[in-house]
Amino acid sequence: MPERLSSLLVDWQRRYGRHALPWQNTRDPYRVWLSEIMLQQTQVSTVLDYYARFLARFPDVRALAAAPQDDVLALWSGLGYYSRARNLHRCAQQVVSRHGGDFPRSAAALAELPGIGRSTAAAIASFCFGERVAILDGNVRRVLSRVLAFEGDLAQSAQERALWDRATALLPEDAADMPAYTQGLMDLGATLCMPRRADCLLCPWQVPCQARAQGRELDLPVRTRKLKRGRRESWCLWLRTPQAVWLQQRPDSGIWAGLWTPPMFDDAAALEAAVSRLGAGTAQALPSFVHVLTHLDWTLHPHRIELGGALQACEPGQDLPPAPLPELAPGRWWRHDALETIGLPAPLRRLIQPPTQPPTMP
Repeated sequence: MPERLSSLLVDWQRRYGRHALPWQNTRDPYRVWLSEIMLQQTQVSTVLDYYARFLARFPDVRALAAAPQDDVLALWSGLGYYSRARNLHRCAQQVVSRHGGDFPRSAAALAELPGIGRSTAAAIASFCFGERVAILDGNVRRVLSRVLAFEGDLAQSAQERALWDRATALLPEDAADMPAYTQGLMDLGATLCMPRRADCLLCPWQVPCQARAQGRELDLPVRTRKLKRGRRESWCLWLRTPQAVWLQQRPDSGIWAGLWTPPMFDDAAALEAAVSRLGAGTAQALPSFVHVLTHLDWTLHPHRIELGGALQACEPGQDLPPAPLPELAPGRWWRHDALETIGLPAPLRRLIQPPTQPPTMP
């Protein structure tokens, strides 16, 4: 059965699978790695523009390694899951410093780099170096759980390891088939074998699929542990002048780590106290909105204050004034025409970008 499954999938992928994506038809590990990181928890349609912009700005791993982190985060703005961007940057630096700019050629060595897990490492090694090694991302877990009628609870590490073993047993014998086989698994999970829909009549595994034979396609995979969603509220103080906006860089860990945001407060009273000490009038309350993250619904309450006075005299190239309040430091004034060069969370970029200068990021 393993040999039959692999040959069916390889033949199908070569005839009907996806072949025109910009990161396909290459064995350049930099391009494959970049696509694999961007595609984690993100749809292909969203990634396409980001991928092209990244390659235009950072055409190879040395260019990415040499870039400031702000440049990387600025290009990532709107793609979400920003830890991927920080790990991407760290990984590029390690590839250059430890491996002379060449990616390791085995999945085991690739998995030792920042941000490259077991499945991502296997995908790179399979596509670029023809290594016989299994992938098992979320889509592939679903596909294999169904075709094998695997009923183990994937919330349990022992069952996860068991599915890894089954995935390895299905690999084609010929290493030359590995790119088509690996891509075929991705194609099935992305186009046919969906979480809430299974287009079995178009699937090359429709006959041997055990879940289909049992009429249980949508019952698998099994994962009992549910993600607990949290709630948070923050109050944002948007201080702006005709030329600049005051931003603070967030810590190196946590949500939006390393990105720039307006000062954030845990409650309305703290924000109001800061506004009163500014002595710059009443802050204008803007419509609140909820930013939905994987594990958290974050309600943001933005308030805007327009400052004038001496700040209106700032010209390009001049030093901007210090923090308007000591408690707002560390931070800095960013000119409006420089906002596209720094990492801003997408909802806050849409909020503070001047209307006369549309954002270049989606």
